[in-house]
Amino acid sequence: MERMSLDALCGALAYAMGIEKPDKAAAPCGTLCQYVDKAFGGKKIDRLFMYNPDAIGRWIYKKYAAYMREAIAMTDIEIPFDTVMPSVTPVCFGTMYTGAQPAVHGIRSYTKPVIKIDTFFDALLRAGKRAVILGDASCSLMHIFLERDMEYIASDTEAETLARAAELIARDEYDAIICYNGNYDSVMHKFGPESPEALAELRSNSQGFAMLQTLIRSYWKQHDTLMGFAMDHGCHEIDGGCGSHGLDMPEDIEITHLYQAIPAVQKRC
Repeated sequence: MERMSLDALCGALAYAMGIEKPDKAAAPCGTLCQYVDKAFGGKKIDRLFMYNPDAIGRWIYKKYAAYMREAIAMTDIEIPFDTVMPSVTPVCFGTMYTGAQPAVHGIRSYTKPVIKIDTFFDALLRAGKRAVILGDASCSLMHIFLERDMEYIASDTEAETLARAAELIARDEYDAIICYNGNYDSVMHKFGPESPEALAELRSNSQGFAMLQTLIRSYWKQHDTLMGFAMDHGCHEIDGGCGSHGLDMPEDIEITHLYQAIPAVQKRC
């Protein structure tokens, strides 16, 4: 399957929800749009859950698929993307949720300014949707999309973030939940992308995703839901056995997202 730029994702998420894409967003990813149309019979979704792990490159996903068996088993489709340069977290998530290249959304280095152009979250709000971002207090997603009339729930640990996500699923109050998990990225920087420590966190991401999907299937039965396992960039090993990213190389640029359509099994009220 031919890869495409990560800027194509935002428009596809907007298409899935039946809202206008942000005004600087690229054309939507046709593969994801077609999947949504087929899975929901032409209807638009009313719930979106994006699980955003950090730094899981396509090469890691392919080489260590056994560590991601839950996420693979619980998704229908994989979509290859090329992320943007420099391949660092705020730049890449800026593109993911604006649909714009870094030169347009304004983040071109590892900095965390508030993005001023139109974003996916602004589009959600214009459509009367409720959105929330969850993650650790220092993560890029908790900073670069501030100053919107939406919820931001910061946690001290990845485990706490997952617990808060589970709580929000059970409450069923939000149309879009964005859940960041930086555990693999943090550990691979210290010990290397293929270290036992990092691979344990890769497995943890897969298990966390599976747990949240199980809850969604239980608590969101009346909703048409799209759930994504959507990383920002990849990573590579550097001298000393540590991990890094930020270069224009396949290990850092090539990523593969996983998506699952979960049609409603009860009529909406």
